[in-house]
Amino acid sequence: MESVAQHLIWFLPMLWLGMVLAISFLEAPLKFRAPGITVPLGLGIGRLVFRALNIVESVLAALLVVAFPVLGPSGASWVWLGIAATILAVQILVVRPPLSRRSDRVLAGEDMPRSHAHLWYVGLEVVKVVVLVGLAIVVSP
Repeated sequence: MESVAQHLIWFLPMLWLGMVLAISFLEAPLKFRAPGITVPLGLGIGRLVFRALNIVESVLAALLVVAFPVLGPSGASWVWLGIAATILAVQILVVRPPLSRRSDRVLAGEDMPRSHAHLWYVGLEVVKVVVLVGLAIVVSP
């Protein structure tokens, strides 16, 4: 019989995956279609939501890093987790700062074109989805 902990190391990547799918690919694009949502309001909401998402993602990654040595999943599990954590770090440390600077300017009233950083963020989200599915598969009990 598998332990609760073994199921937990499968559940955490799936929870992470579900959050990314729900927020990045459902909430983010739909919020701009809601009545009364202006670009500045949508950006303000998006900044709060993505900051919270990135914090939760970081906590989930940290929990997996702590759980893996205890439960001893395969070496492939570490590779998949490392890729997911690296993507998250690049999003937070490299891609989000220019997005934040752009949204600061839009919120200050400037009319700005869509940023290439936004496309990078979305592209990294797509790759992260694939990686999280791979991680969940290799750690499945």
